[in-house]
Amino acid sequence: MADSKEKLFPEFPPVSTQQWMEKVTADLKGADFEKKLVWKTNEGFKVQPFYRMENLEGLKTVGSVPGQFPFLRGIKQNNNEWLVRQDIQVECPKEANAKALDILNKGIDALGFRLKAADLNADFIETLLEGICAECVELNFTTCQQHVVELARLLTAYFTKKGYEGKKLNGSVNFDPMSKMLAKGKEKIDLAETAQALLEATKTLPRYRVLGVDALALNNAGAYIYQELGYALAWGNEYLRRLTEAGAPAACVAKNIKFNFGISSNYFLEIAKFRAARMLWANIVAAYNPECDCADGSCDCGCGTCGCDDDCQCDESCDCGCQDSKECTCGSECTCGCQDGKGCRCAARMHIHAETSSFNLTLFDPYVNLLRTQTETMSAALAGVESMTVSPFDKVYAGANDFSERLARNQQLLLKEESHFEKVIDPAAGSYYIETLTVSIAKQAWELFLATEEAGGFYAAVKAGHVQAAVNESNKTRHTAMAQRREILLGTNQYPNFTELTGDKKPVACACGCKQPEGCEPDFPTLNFKRAADEFETLRLQTEAAGKRPKAFMLTIGNLAMRQARAQFSCNFLACAGYEVIDNLGFDTVEAGVDAAMAAKADIVVLCSSDDEYATYAIPAFKALDGRALFIIAGAPACMDELKAAGIEHFIHVRVNVLETLKEYNAKLLK
Repeated sequence: MADSKEKLFPEFPPVSTQQWMEKVTADLKGADFEKKLVWKTNEGFKVQPFYRMENLEGLKTVGSVPGQFPFLRGIKQNNNEWLVRQDIQVECPKEANAKALDILNKGIDALGFRLKAADLNADFIETLLEGICAECVELNFTTCQQHVVELARLLTAYFTKKGYEGKKLNGSVNFDPMSKMLAKGKEKIDLAETAQALLEATKTLPRYRVLGVDALALNNAGAYIYQELGYALAWGNEYLRRLTEAGAPAACVAKNIKFNFGISSNYFLEIAKFRAARMLWANIVAAYNPECDCADGSCDCGCGTCGCDDDCQCDESCDCGCQDSKECTCGSECTCGCQDGKGCRCAARMHIHAETSSFNLTLFDPYVNLLRTQTETMSAALAGVESMTVSPFDKVYAGANDFSERLARNQQLLLKEESHFEKVIDPAAGSYYIETLTVSIAKQAWELFLATEEAGGFYAAVKAGHVQAAVNESNKTRHTAMAQRREILLGTNQYPNFTELTGDKKPVACACGCKQPEGCEPDFPTLNFKRAADEFETLRLQTEAAGKRPKAFMLTIGNLAMRQARAQFSCNFLACAGYEVIDNLGFDTVEAGVDAAMAAKADIVVLCSSDDEYATYAIPAFKALDGRALFIIAGAPACMDELKAAGIEHFIHVRVNVLETLKEYNAKLLK
């Protein structure tokens, strides 16, 4: 066997970073390296165009091992399996049960039930769960926050009645009052009191997590990645601090927290986010020095259970731990860390459910949503989440249907069964780029976490409106970036489908799913859940509702390359408002182009040529048109001031605000 240290391709000499930089600088031909190639992220740090091994020097993350503290590389050790989850809004328990049983045969292994508080009773739960093996599937329940304890007691009674062993059941009862505070601006429940009652009600279900951190709400409101992560950590820490101060064991509280993150389309940063999240959370929990208690069945270290039956006859030499469930007997081989005096490491494991974002879903060209959610699903899977929900592509405008739900399920199943994403744990480990991103995003999120804690904690920040203000400002900034096409949504503000009409499709009124009763004002600020595409969709729907689609005619003339490029740019620009665009191969004179435009009954004429030629063509074309249509110049030529002096008002180019410009045109054309 060849020496494992032998370098591959020794005939190729190593290339230093300096040599790379010299080559890049030469190729830039005098352009500024920082401006051209260095990306300033929304998270506040810079991303270089290339990374090398030397970038990993000094990074503590590189030595991390899967399944071991601080769990940067995940909490799994043998594979990268995750649960494929689908949620069901329960209107009728029999129908919901039938649907659940059906999708369990189609690849689903985690169910989420959204229940109405008025329906809660023992018969309802029994009907809902009839025929579902609670030991074989993860069951997750959501209801009105004022009734979560009632729901937990009903579930516990049901499982006891059916003879289930509590420690073999996995799932959650979602108690998350702060998510409702963020969405509705109301506080209707005592966090600590209800949480303690919930922990007591589910103490026989040690693998049921009942304290929710719904960072998905922040994601859907347009939060940047560092905000979602930083606030999620403060959110989880609020439970830890409040409940430990009330007397609950830190390990018990930590093992009951479930993080529900969103997944944005920023592929590599999302991978880094989940890796950083586990590392930071592990260190937060470790600071509480949680005591290991394997007897309750919630500890995954294996130091208190052997898996034997109750009549285990192991002798004193048995090292499985079944002789003493009160104390860890793993000795030096224990992997949970409870022997090192630093507390139970199992409690420091972050349990993550991930869900694709609704912020970037679109009404127009909806099948592109499949591309967005697929890359999001890939990043979360590679990052090692425990379960995942993929939103149906038509979530923006339609209720659930078999077709879109099937596609959503299969998006995960394809990654598992054809791409084998479940086989390899944290394949991103060691990547110069992703390891550096992980540390960078961790730093930004940690700073936000510390700032939130210093200001009194997450609860205080929500009550004061600080969290909402910060996230809503990000939402506003991102909408501005959308309007200026600095942030792209394919099919919405760039490369729209020219011929698409919505027909009966109408956007769902409220993406967050919450509605305030009329006349009920919030007590403190709420999150803004307006999607990124919302304003462009409103504009295009306005065009459709007018009953007449304005026609935009491309008057192409002069330099072949420039006229074609500018015609393509203009077609994409104007089609974002739903206008009918008419491209052309070119005209010999502007008069011929204007005549053709009038014959086509154009409402807009766009002159497409080169900057130099606009001085020759623009004013004659404008005069030939004589106000019969809106006249636009494609570009920002040096002679712009002269053209404006001649009465030409409208110019479209890469620096204009696309949304505001199209609003202005709609105001003129749709009278």
